[in-house]
Amino acid sequence: MDVFTVAIVDNQPVRRGGMERLINDEAELEVVASVSGVAELDTVATKYDMVVLDLPLDSDGAAVVTISRLADVSRPLVVAAWDRPPTLLAAIRAGAYACVSRHSDPQAVSAALRVVAHGGFYVCDRMYPQLQAELNRPAREDPNGLAPREVETLRWIARGFTQAQIASRMGLSPATVNTYAKRIRAKLKATNKAELTRVAIELGHLNDDYSVDPAA
Repeated sequence: MDVFTVAIVDNQPVRRGGMERLINDEAELEVVASVSGVAELDTVATKYDMVVLDLPLDSDGAAVVTISRLADVSRPLVVAAWDRPPTLLAAIRAGAYACVSRHSDPQAVSAALRVVAHGGFYVCDRMYPQLQAELNRPAREDPNGLAPREVETLRWIARGFTQAQIASRMGLSPATVNTYAKRIRAKLKATNKAELTRVAIELGHLNDDYSVDPAA
């Protein structure tokens, strides 16, 4: 039987210990790291297939970047209150394989772990209504005439991702992302990345609510 390795990131020791016990009860899962912050994972020599990331209540705009970073090396399962940024869609678009609530019962978390271990996607039952509401939220018009896909590209650029990384996350070719970037610079009259980042902040495109539908 294959054994899938798991890293846990949670700044609450008691809660982290509970997650360790829950994971160790699963025969095909093994905890190889249990740390209080993502930075500590850099010191972990052992590779891990999955990471359980519990977002702090005071999580800020860096949460989406953190999820994206972890998605580059593992399958993130994100635990959060979901009553503040990032939204479910923001987490999913950043690369989360599963989203569960802090109020989810242990059976739901165990189910999420098993699904993610085998490469699947999971959202706990109590989160379905919120996810549906986010999917049905009308697209917000951009005052500068940016299309939804261009807005999403601008957000990734402002967060420091390369065009190749953006292409991977958006399911596009690098050439298409390059075309979007050129259009964005022309519409915003920005000549470099620093200016794009400044404008993105001024326009409120880095608040992580992802209310613009990226389907173009």
